[in-house]
This record gives sequence, C-alpha cells and structure tokens, in this order.
Amino acid sequence: MAERSFVEEVKKLRLAEGETFRGEGILAVTKALLESGVSYVAGYQGAPISHLMDVLADAQDILADHGIRFENSASEATAAATLAASVNYPLRGAVTFKATVGTNVASDALANLASGGVTGGALIIVGEDYGEGSSIMQERSHAFAMKSQMWMLDPRPNLPSIVQAVKTGFELSEASNTPVMLQLRIRACHVHGQFTASDNRRASFTLKEALENPRRDVDRIVLPPASFLHEQEKIKQRWPAAVRFIEERGLNEFFAEDADDIGIIVQGGCYNTQVRALERLGLADVYGRSKVPLYVMNVAYPVIDSEVRRFCEGKRAVLVVEEGQPNFVEQNIATILRQAGSSTALHGKDLLPVAGEYTAQAVMAGTRAFCERYGRLAPRAAPAEVVPARPRKIIPLISEAQLMPLERSVHARPPGFCTGCPERPIFSAMKLVQRELGQHHVSADIGCHLFSILPPFNIGNTTMGYGLGAAGAAALNTQADKRAIAVMGDGGFWHNGLTSGIANAVFNQSDNLTVVVDNNYTSATGGQDILSSKAVNATRSTGHEIEQAVRGVGVKWVKTLRRTYDVAGMRDTLKEALTTREKGPKVIIAQSECMLNRQRREKPLVRKAIADGKRMVREKFGVDPDTCTGDHSCIRLSGCPSLSIKPNPDPLRQEPVAAVMDSCVGCGVCGEVSHAAVLCPSFYKAQVVSNPTGLDRLRERVRGAVIGWMQRRDAERRARLAF
Repeated sequence: MAERSFVEEVKKLRLAEGETFRGEGILAVTKALLESGVSYVAGYQGAPISHLMDVLADAQDILADHGIRFENSASEATAAATLAASVNYPLRGAVTFKATVGTNVASDALANLASGGVTGGALIIVGEDYGEGSSIMQERSHAFAMKSQMWMLDPRPNLPSIVQAVKTGFELSEASNTPVMLQLRIRACHVHGQFTASDNRRASFTLKEALENPRRDVDRIVLPPASFLHEQEKIKQRWPAAVRFIEERGLNEFFAEDADDIGIIVQGGCYNTQVRALERLGLADVYGRSKVPLYVMNVAYPVIDSEVRRFCEGKRAVLVVEEGQPNFVEQNIATILRQAGSSTALHGKDLLPVAGEYTAQAVMAGTRAFCERYGRLAPRAAPAEVVPARPRKIIPLISEAQLMPLERSVHARPPGFCTGCPERPIFSAMKLVQRELGQHHVSADIGCHLFSILPPFNIGNTTMGYGLGAAGAAALNTQADKRAIAVMGDGGFWHNGLTSGIANAVFNQSDNLTVVVDNNYTSATGGQDILSSKAVNATRSTGHEIEQAVRGVGVKWVKTLRRTYDVAGMRDTLKEALTTREKGPKVIIAQSECMLNRQRREKPLVRKAIADGKRMVREKFGVDPDTCTGDHSCIRLSGCPSLSIKPNPDPLRQEPVAAVMDSCVGCGVCGEVSHAAVLCPSFYKAQVVSNPTGLDRLRERVRGAVIGWMQRRDAERRARLAF
C-alpha cells in the first residue's frame, strides 16, 4: 500500500476532555467530527481536504469504537448522495470533497438534498482551492449554496474557530432542517495551531437503529406536489429558523464595533489576511486588536440583515472584503442598505481586485485606499531621496514601480511529471506516432496526465472534467482519415469514465481510441487506493482489472501494456489502434506503478537495508559527453526533470551536451526514447552498489584495469597520429 500513513495523527483523535490538540486545520476537523457525535462520513479525496480522508482511513478502529461508518466514495456525487441517511433519521453525517470541481459533480445530489431537507445534521466540508496556485477553474462554492439554499459557514482560520464551526454546523443544520456547507480555504486547511479537546461522542441514534426501524416521509422526496412545497418551506420556515439560530448563537463576530465611523465587513476565511493588512498599516496590533471596526461573517450565507444594519448604522463608509467573483455578498449588503434607507457608503470591488485570490498584498492595497479616502491614513508621499550620515553618498529610495516585476526576474515553473513518472513514456510514444501519422485531436482529462498539454509534449486539445476524457471526444466520432484520441487516468476511469466515456462510446458505436493510464492509485490526490490498485487493503476491495470492466461494457478491441516504459511497444500499440480497420471503440490500458508512490514505499526499505549492511544495487542512467551530439532530442521527447545540459567537453563543438542529474531513479525512459526514436546512442546504464561484496570489488578493479589500459592505448594512438 502506498497511501501515506497518518498513524501519528490518528493518535490525536483519542484526546479526551481538557487535553490540548496540536496540528493542522484539516486534522482538527477530523477530531471535531468525532466530538460532534457523527454517525457516518464519506467523501472523495482532493486537495486541500485529502488529509481528512487519509486520517479517517487510518482510524478505522476508533471509528468502529464509536459506531461510525466511513466510506471512500467512488465520486463526489456518491459522497453527497450518502447524506440521504440524514433525511428521515436523526443521524449526523458529513461528506467532504474538493471545490468547486467536487461540488460540480455533487450538485445534483446536493440540490435534491437541499430541496427535501434533512432531519439529522448534514455537513458538507468543502476544500476551497481558489487563486493563482489552484489547479481548477476559478469559481466559488458560494454560488451553489445560494442556488440550492444551503447555509455556508466560512470560519476564521484558527483551530478553535474551525472546530466550533464543525459542531455549530451540525446544530444549525438540525435547527433549520437544511444541509450546511463548511468552506475551508487551502490556508485554513493547513494552518497550524491548537485547541482544547473534548471527549469523543457516540451518536445517540445509531445506523443499526435506522436500519431496523425504517422511516419514510413522502413530503421529503422531490416529487410533485411535495417539490413545489419545498421552496415555500425554505423561505417561510427554514430560512427564519437559520437566521434565529445564527443571531442567538452569535456565529458572526463584531470587533471594535464602535471604535470609528468607518468599518470593514470581511468573510471569516479572509480574517487573518485582513488583520495582517491592518497591522502593516498601523491600524491593528500584532495580537489582532483592530482600530477599525470589523464585522466578521463566519456565516457567508445567509447574510443576516439585522446584523448588517446594526454594524453600518452611524458609519460613513464600509468596505466589503469578499474574495472571488461575482460579488454576491457585496450585492446582498447593497440591497439591505438601500432598503433600509442607509446613507452609509459601500465599497468593495471598486477598491479591491474584482477577481483573484485576496493575498495580503491585495487586501492591504484595498484597505489602504479605503482608509486614505476616509482620512484614517495620510496619502502616501512620492518617493524621495534618502541621505545617509555621510553626505558624499546619496542613495535614492527605490519605489515599487521601479522594482523588476516578479515574472521578469523569476522564471515560470509550470507543473510537470515527476522524475521517473510512468506516464511520460506514453506521451513520448504518442509524439513519435504523430511524427509518422500526423497530428491527432487529443481529448485530455483531469489527473497527472494533463501535464502532457505543456512542453515538451504539447499534447491535448481540451479537458472537460474528471473522467470525461472519452466523452470530450464524442462529437468527433465521424468518418475521417484520423481517429480522435482520448486520455483518462485510472482514478478518472472509476470516478466517471467507465459509464460517461467507455460505455457511452460502445453505445454510440465510436471508432475513437481511449488510453487509460493505470498507475495503481489516484496519484494526483495523494496516492489513495482505488478499485484497480494492486495493493492489498484491509478495509477496501482492490485488484479489480480495468480490462475486465472495459470488456464488460462491450469493448472488443482492448490492449493492456504492463510496462509503459517500453516506448517502442507503446508506439507500436498506439499506431495499431489508430490504423486498424476494425470498427468500434479501441481502448489501450497503459500500466505502470506511480513512481512517486513506488519510491515512497521502497526508499525506507532500501535505507534500512543499507543501514543493516546488506548489498543494494541502484540503477541510474548517464550520458557519454563524447558521443552526445547536442541536439537534445532526448529532452524534447522525454522532458524528465533529471535530464539537463552541461558544457560540451569538446572545445571544437559549441552545443551543450545532455546530462543526467543525480535525482535519476533509473526508470530508463531516456534510453528507451533514444532507441525508439532512433536517436544518438549516448545513454548508458550504471549500477550504484551500496555495501559491495568482495566479488563486487574484484570485478570493479578488473574493469578499471581493462578500461584504463584501453584508454591509455587510445591516447597513445591519437598522440602518434597527431605527429
């Protein structure tokens, strides 16, 4: 098993009343679930909430002690549908996934859940991945909360607030019969801190009781006429109940409320950034005590009208700090103030960036502009010259405008395949095929293989979602001289690709090719096991072959390659699939274990063996600088991070030669590519022996002597020819 172990973190889940929990925000959420008396948890892995899933997977004994059911769901939709257990029974359930891609997948189940409502507390923990470093489209979960009328919590990024939000989320859900979404930005998930633990609670109503005493309420099912009544119930009953709960519990917070006649309304998740900006501007101290009144919306939706009016009363102006677009909160507050006839000036996206992550720099610039406009900060003076103690030297003060932009001084670092990644040779082979057959339309998918759209491969035309690689090529199923190629990973295959892609291709008699990259795990999310994983998993069923599933839905032309590093074999199989006269969908399953997970599993074993004095052999590749021509085709067709260049040792040649760095893991792709592409034979394979035996040492001495003799003889021959 290559899944990361969280054995140490799991120990913290046993902390009792009064003990101190220290760790990451997402781990604190796991402990809070146990303290809340949750009955079941489900979800799909994805940054930044993968840790929650991984910890729960390693905590099966603790969960069993408390009667908690945990599932690694097949998809986010599967996870969201699990919350159906809370519709008719007083069972607290939680699901978790990455937003907004996960929320997109789960939206149908969430909409039905929110329509009928819940009896037990239903909590959706959403890992919000927003900003420049995000791997997904720039959208907000807030829109889903508004669309389906689920309440959204956005707590301040510290462990006590996050833990309290989990517990309060269940209570708010039960008080208003509405599912609650808990939004945790990536920084909140990874913030470190501590909180005082409480005892873990066993659910008062168990899953066993629910099974043995089934209940049904037809009014909770989304079917006319009940579905038409749900909307009225949302407005007349659930919304007022939620507002009362939020007001009475004081979920939103006021700081320095009457300290000034201006104020800032900030989403709870942006609180730390906002306070830091105020501290840098001299308007707050290092402990977060602000001189500017703050209204912190730990509940992002619904907006509480009475609290907004209370905060804005008597203030000349208010700044709304709302990350992302559209500006839902700002629009809502504008309506509240207009309907109240308030004269308070409202600012938001006019002073802050309209879109993009609200970094400390962005928030500080907007806050500065707001405070300068209303006289809380003096306008910044133009850059002046600074004269030091010695009058002979005058050093000008460098302004921000004079500094070289970051993108000009630091090279971009686009994502790429890891060293030794088994997916790289697939696309090397694809480039070789396209060199012979011409360019093909390639429908990409979500996963590590999406890196193929970047240099040096530049392969991939579109990507439509996780497991939708084959579906993205569906429209191109027509008579032509070429076939479309679709790519998906094993994680995407089991998530959505089998039905939406492969089965759909069979049903619609597609003649295109689908390449399923099988690296044994959902590698991009942390190496979690899936149905086709080779690892033996004590709590889940693995070892189910993708080829059997593909044939099971009707695909006739299926090829499985057990070693993707065989570039020539990959090239020939791809060429056959693209040129065969056989009609119908074609599927190639390219199998090799994720190198990152393989190294994670094997390196500790190797280190231990070396420490124990055992003989260990590590293979790595190198380049003979005298043979290398310097055309760098190996780099263009491989792109391995371990392949680099160095100065040419031949003074008569200017081109730098290829070089293999010490990070090489000996996968052999560079050499395979060289042979398959008929490139220069400059690659060689070497063996690094740790704890060599006497025979190893003797063999090395003999080799050294023979090679030395041959080199001396060659040098003497060259010397004679020179004269």
